Amino acid sequence: MERRNGILVVFSGFAGSGKGTIMKELMKRYPERYALSVSATTRSPRPGEEEGVDYFFKTEGEFLDLVSSGQMLEYANYVGNYYGTPKGYVERKLQEGYDVILEIETQGALKVKEMLPDTLLMYVTPPDADTIYNRLKGRATEDENTIARRMAKAYEEADIMPKYDYWVVNDDLDSCVEKVNTIIENEHHRMFRNKEKLWVMKQQLCCYAK
Repeated sequence: MERRNGILVVFSGFAGSGKGTIMKELMKRYPERYALSVSATTRSPRPGEEEGVDYFFKTEGEFLDLVSSGQMLEYANYVGNYYGTPKGYVERKLQEGYDVILEIETQGALKVKEMLPDTLLMYVTPPDADTIYNRLKGRATEDENTIARRMAKAYEEADIMPKYDYWVVNDDLDSCVEKVNTIIENEHHRMFRNKEKLWVMKQQLCCYAK
């Protein structure tokens, strides 16, 4: 893997947007480029979810202990449950040159951006509101009341989306994954992410300018 500084990439999105699937597919296709940060949460596991793979499942007391001891990069309460990012793993992987991907809610994403301005924020949505509802309904893991709360939350988050760097519409998974990979790869060539390399180039050119 090319030795370069890693980029912290935060994915947020409406419930049912498929953001988790996008991240897992990125990891599958490009394991040498990306490291997936596993979040901690107080919500109950869904069918098929594994401890330490999908989330670190914590009681509320355990979660708040992590917060108070400074072991969380960020945390937020979303629809009655806490979600947060353990910071040690993130810092280590960035130093190793991996692009670290986080899936977190908007509250946490904006906190991370405030603390680490170089963070790349990406917001994922289905193509339209009907698709959001139908995907939530099709999961058959939540009752109508919970679905209604998630739809209301999506309406609120539409006002937050402009604070993100990119809006990604997940209509076709394959093309969406490639689009996201291209965006992240292009970010590595932004001038502000290459200040040290530019400085080295200028020093090399110095002897020719005399």
